[in-house]
Amino acid sequence: MTILESAVDRPALQRRVIRTLVATQILGGVGMASGIAVGALLAEELSGTEALAGVGTTSQVLGSALITIPVARAIAARGRRVGQSLGLAVAFVGAALVITAAVAGSFPLFLVGMFLFGGGTTANNQARYAAADLAAPTHRGRDLSIVVWATTIGSVAGPNLVGPGVSVARLVGIPDLAGSFVFSLCGFLLAWVVVSRLLRPDPLLTARALEATEHEERAQRHTEGLADGTTTGPAPTAPNHDGSMGRGLAVIRANARALRAVLVMGLGHLVMVSVMVMTPIHMKHGHAELEVIGFVISIHILGMYVLSPVVGTAVDRWGGQLVAMVGGAVLTLAAVLAALSDAGWSALLLAALFLLGVGWSCTLVSGSTLLTGAVETDERPATQGLADVFMGLAGAGGGAVAGVVVGGLGYSWLAAGSAVVGLVIIAIAATVTRSAGSR
Repeated sequence: MTILESAVDRPALQRRVIRTLVATQILGGVGMASGIAVGALLAEELSGTEALAGVGTTSQVLGSALITIPVARAIAARGRRVGQSLGLAVAFVGAALVITAAVAGSFPLFLVGMFLFGGGTTANNQARYAAADLAAPTHRGRDLSIVVWATTIGSVAGPNLVGPGVSVARLVGIPDLAGSFVFSLCGFLLAWVVVSRLLRPDPLLTARALEATEHEERAQRHTEGLADGTTTGPAPTAPNHDGSMGRGLAVIRANARALRAVLVMGLGHLVMVSVMVMTPIHMKHGHAELEVIGFVISIHILGMYVLSPVVGTAVDRWGGQLVAMVGGAVLTLAAVLAALSDAGWSALLLAALFLLGVGWSCTLVSGSTLLTGAVETDERPATQGLADVFMGLAGAGGGAVAGVVVGGLGYSWLAAGSAVVGLVIIAIAATVTRSAGSR
């Protein structure tokens, strides 16, 4: 069966794609969240200083950004399945290196492992775009958000495996905090199997095949029109499947809607990572127990994903620009509440971390939908890849600065600075509203 023959029933194919992506997001979410929950604590333990506690997560976020470059090229050349499989395989290797580093007591090896661990985030992030390849424009936000939502299950379960992870670690004879990364290994391996076996036919390749058929028909009509004198001007151009970051940058620089969508996603990610990565340290200052820290992070991750379908429906109904503005406002409120929270456990901090996740969800879903709608199918791998690179670099920069700010000024100052960035997101989104009527 050819790609086009299998895509005759496009809605049925889209439903199958969504089901497969949901399964991979659940498994990949377990893999990522299990490690992230203890990343800062393991970094502090291996480095021997609190000042470097955020460097591990920063390395992971930086890895997710840079690993996006080869993944995007693989997607452009061979489709979503190959690209996502690559990201998950790299993450599996990273988790194994983190466990090795914990056993050896090597902080540099830990950083390398966390860098590769970021491939899991790359794969999870790219899955949301795969959900939009074959989606009808009127349901693009909904379909994309369903895949984002699926991460809720694995991501909320992951941090709550911190306690069981200690038991697993003692059973196999590795340091306590490394036990969570055993769950990461299992999650990435299972997600890789699902993607490799079930994401068929590939949604991006199918969308391209459909567009190629439409292009041939337009070119034929153009040729016939030239013959009988009813058409003038150049023939339709063939699709460009260049997945390089240079191509993505060229497209985004020439497309104001795409640029603003990228900024909304990147700055939203910066705020979320900056506050989230140092929250375990803020809680530790107040003598919060490890299980309580894991619970707070799980509630934060719940906020990131659980309301995604609501956010996606809002994007389809009221437009991505308005939802992006709401996201900036929620991030600002979350950062203010975090700044006012005391060290350790508090209901105020719990509310702040939940809202931090909700605000991030609004900026991610709205920005992703706006970007997908702003560019042609053949340009998506390059522009979407560049968007995720920018997100990762913004998060990595925020995480790196967060450790310095908390070490020198305190957690409250970090959160207050993040609130200012939230206001910048509102301003950017408001500009989109005035200048672009498209969703």
